Amino acid sequence: MFDGFQRRDLDVADVRVHAVVGGDGPPVLLLHGYPQTHVMWHLVAPSLAEEYTVVAPDLRGYGDSSKPPGDPEHARYSKRAMAADQVAVMRALGFERFAVAGHDRGGRVAHRMCLDHPDVVTRVAVLDIVPTRHMFATADRAFGLAYEHWFFLAQPPALPERMIAADPEHYLRTKIAKWAGTAEPFAAAALSEYLRCFADPACVHATCEDYRAAATIDLAHDDVDAAAGRRVGCPLLALWGSRGFIARQYDPLAVWRDYADEVSGAALDCGHFLAEEAPGGTAAALAGFLRG
Repeated sequence: MFDGFQRRDLDVADVRVHAVVGGDGPPVLLLHGYPQTHVMWHLVAPSLAEEYTVVAPDLRGYGDSSKPPGDPEHARYSKRAMAADQVAVMRALGFERFAVAGHDRGGRVAHRMCLDHPDVVTRVAVLDIVPTRHMFATADRAFGLAYEHWFFLAQPPALPERMIAADPEHYLRTKIAKWAGTAEPFAAAALSEYLRCFADPACVHATCEDYRAAATIDLAHDDVDAAAGRRVGCPLLALWGSRGFIARQYDPLAVWRDYADEVSGAALDCGHFLAEEAPGGTAAALAGFLRG
């Protein structure tokens, strides 16, 4: 995977971020979701690298990036902290302005990046999400049953950590099977990498902290922005899987238009894992959007 890409480990603030970098042209940052790593882009990144300089990192707490312990306010795993990491990574690579695409948790980091660093992000694509604030505000029985992990992982330490530790591989495989639109959504090498990383107790703790932050400090940050009228000012592309929960529960374009000024997008024929279930369609949609 990622033939022709360079592997980099970059020290930014209080963490080391692992990333792969490849291609040549305008810079594009690709952010992964839960419970994956940068590897989720392995079928999309090489195509984009034909036109762009592609940077695909592991978020803090995931993959081979640093996994600092949580703090009482969950600030170390706020989307604000995660977004700042990635802005620093891009600056360390020589990029002051860039486009960003994020799937799942990476999409939430990208959303926060647009609000905290509006002069940095030129275009943003969000894959299979609507804003965290909207999802919590409109949560109902269907949401709770489909996204029960939002509430389970956000429980105080170390309840979810200890329960997942009983069989982390079973937990991961169960989540994947529930969210995917196909029986085998991942290449064997990619799945092996996700299992390797998720077997690390520090990774399980960090990912729980990610969700604790989402239910606390991230919402506080979102409420401040909403009260101030801050919105995403750059062009935003929303993509989602037609066989997933986001498609069943929301009108993604209508929701994003409450949070961003210029919104376009469409559904792809897949479940939650767009970049691996529908890599051709995902790459084509992203390339077309990035070209403007």
